Amino acid sequence: MNETDVRIVQLEPLRVAAAHGFGAAPEMIAWEKIMAFVDANGLRERPGTRYFGFNNPNPSPGSPHYGYEQWVTAPEGVTGSGEVEIKAFGGGLYAVLRCTGIAQIGETWQQLVAWAEKSAHRRAHHQWLEEALTPPPVAEEAFVLDLYLPVASP
Repeated sequence: MNETDVRIVQLEPLRVAAAHGFGAAPEMIAWEKIMAFVDANGLRERPGTRYFGFNNPNPSPGSPHYGYEQWVTAPEGVTGSGEVEIKAFGGGLYAVLRCTGIAQIGETWQQLVAWAEKSAHRRAHHQWLEEALTPPPVAEEAFVLDLYLPVASP
């Protein structure tokens, strides 16, 4: 990773549809719910549709189970249904690093956190995020994410 690989991004407030998964592989559970919602509401082909996710709750020592919350941006007029609810996200300032391949997610997060520890930007407390730039279906090695670490201006 080069210093120039990290971008500072102001993520504007978002209206999102949110689905939750819990278990040993909660990401796929949450993705299945959100993609069914996306297809039912015609959002897959809608320009500007974005996909974000994060651990909720984080993994606990000694347990293989944790949670994952998956979001898709939802325009006005789209309502939640079933296990999908509509939420407002306030946005925030982020350090962002691109990751290619599911196997690289942990290492890329470590690189981004190490960058932040040396950066003039202070760590902030708003939501950490992973933005899927290639939503399913896609091969694990071709999955592209932008990882969003909350920061505050120096």
